[in-house]
Amino acid sequence: MSLPVLTDKDFASDQDVRWCPGCGDYSILAQMKKVMPTLGIPREKIVFISGIGCSSRFPYYMNTYGMHTIHGRAPAVATGLKTVQPDLMVWVITGDGDGLSIGGNHLMHCIRRNMDLNIVLFNNRIYGLTKGQYSPTSPLGKRTKSTPMGAIDNPLHPLSIAIGAEATFVARSIDTNIKHLGATLKRAAEHSGTSFIEVYQNCNVFNDGAWDYAKDRNTKADTTLELEHGKPLIFGKDRDKGIRLNGLEPEVVQLGKGITEDDLLFHDEKALEPSLAYLLSRMRYEDGFPEPIGVFRSVDAPRYDELVNDQIALATKEQGPGELDKLYGSGETWTVA
Repeated sequence: MSLPVLTDKDFASDQDVRWCPGCGDYSILAQMKKVMPTLGIPREKIVFISGIGCSSRFPYYMNTYGMHTIHGRAPAVATGLKTVQPDLMVWVITGDGDGLSIGGNHLMHCIRRNMDLNIVLFNNRIYGLTKGQYSPTSPLGKRTKSTPMGAIDNPLHPLSIAIGAEATFVARSIDTNIKHLGATLKRAAEHSGTSFIEVYQNCNVFNDGAWDYAKDRNTKADTTLELEHGKPLIFGKDRDKGIRLNGLEPEVVQLGKGITEDDLLFHDEKALEPSLAYLLSRMRYEDGFPEPIGVFRSVDAPRYDELVNDQIALATKEQGPGELDKLYGSGETWTVA
């Protein structure tokens, strides 16, 4: 018996989408619904788990299983679910506020364990749901309702954190670059282990234009660099600029006048040593670099969910099924009068 052929409409729930008109979240939702049918996975085997924030309404809008959890705890809930139901495809939807503030600890440990989860972090550099306070990714000097004189916290950089925690799949895309975004989500879904995707997402109410330099058709060729495995780091409207190393420091160079593609850094997403991926994650527009988009890292490593279930299977084989009464009565016990 063949499975029915699903379309993006099959993954749309009957809930009214309650994001502000023009929000970048709509684009991410649309691309997710387009990617889902291409994976060949029944809807009852897919779960979306979120925390708190505008992004975290996502599970309501997908016609799959889903859980809207509490602030920052989506990675923890997803870890538990994937461990006991390893046949499920589990997605974690979070934002820069939800995932990197109260949820930072949960996010880091989920990534280092290499759970077979797909984490999508919507980064709009602001707290949108709570009406415009600065977030962990807001740049220095950002004036908001909670920083009227300008933010003085050093911002966190999501991909640098993910790579530092040894993420096995790390990528970045942009809400308006829909073809690239869809392809990135699909690659993440196909990865075995934790996939972490940062999406530059516009909050047109409280932080409009935060990513204009990376999205404007007149500037994006010079301010972004699309990563391709095994290819040199070339960018620019005329494809005449590149990135090379000067000692341990990256620098922008102009091709020609003695500088060829062979002088440039070549991207290797399969490198087990994450130093190159981390270097790329540190390239900032405000420092004169193009900001990379695409897959930074894609490597294989043991998965926590597989290992823990292997241990349970081995313990059951060696010791037999556990008995709850024996467990309660084992070791030191006390009677409280």
